[in-house]
Amino acid sequence: MAVILNIETSTPVCSVALSKDGAVIFNQQDNEGPSHTEKLGVFVQEALDFAKAHELKLDAVAVSCGPGSYTGLRIGVSTAKGLCYGLNIPLIAIPTLKVMACALLFDPSTDEEALLCPMIDARRMEVFATIYDRSLAEVKPTSADIIDENSYLEYLEKGKVIFFGNGADKCRSTITHPNAIFVSGIDPLASNMMALAEIDFRKENFVDVAYFEPFYLKEFVATTPKNKVF
Repeated sequence: MAVILNIETSTPVCSVALSKDGAVIFNQQDNEGPSHTEKLGVFVQEALDFAKAHELKLDAVAVSCGPGSYTGLRIGVSTAKGLCYGLNIPLIAIPTLKVMACALLFDPSTDEEALLCPMIDARRMEVFATIYDRSLAEVKPTSADIIDENSYLEYLEKGKVIFFGNGADKCRSTITHPNAIFVSGIDPLASNMMALAEIDFRKENFVDVAYFEPFYLKEFVATTPKNKVF
């Protein structure tokens, strides 16, 4: 199997993992907040040093490609593209919400009949969300959703839906259907990208290193501080 460097920077959590033969052999993550500019380079270098020390050659780089934080995605994808260009290896792009779904998919405590709805906070009452079935097929495509009491009702009326991710907590008091299940503590992590990256590598499902862009979903909007000093 391939040796793949996995990079995840779509939320305030920054993580890097190295996988080989279907297992994570190196993992670093920082949960203290959006410090990707500082942390990512350090984690990547540590992963490269680990690979060199164990005489491992990287076969590909996988990056979580969005949706999520505009700045975080830009940093992660730029780093991944630079590595691929410098090492002349392929780039794999993994949807962020699918990475999150993997975290629950292999959890034996997860209801086997429930749909999975990973959510990333998009400010105010908006979230980036997808709904997957147990085979990780999209039941609802990825979109930016403004949450109200009727959100996802067509799915909740049919059965249980598990909501998770940093966008789900603010939805607890609004989505109150009895089939709604909320799980805390699920972040997109590089260590959860391994299986998806391996599949894409075997299928040679690579993206163009020169032209690939993250899936931002929404355009970046710059704001001017109210206390700006001229």
